[in-house]
Amino acid sequence: MSTSPAERMRALRNRRHACSEREIRMAVPDARSEHVRERVAQSVAGLDTAHEAHALAWIEAVADFGEHRAR
Repeated sequence: MSTSPAERMRALRNRRHACSEREIRMAVPDARSEHVRERVAQSVAGLDTAHEAHALAWIEAVADFGEHRAR
């Protein structure tokens, strides 16, 4: 006997709840859209490379700190 989509979804939510998980939904820009790709290209073109290098160095330092701390 097959179950309805609503029953399957309820069972999935119950399994997730039992594992202390919760479903979330997010809406994100569609990278297939020409308009979105143009906006991203404009944003990237406006980045300051020195600022980006500084941000990446900080991210790497924080990542290394986290690895050392976890040991």
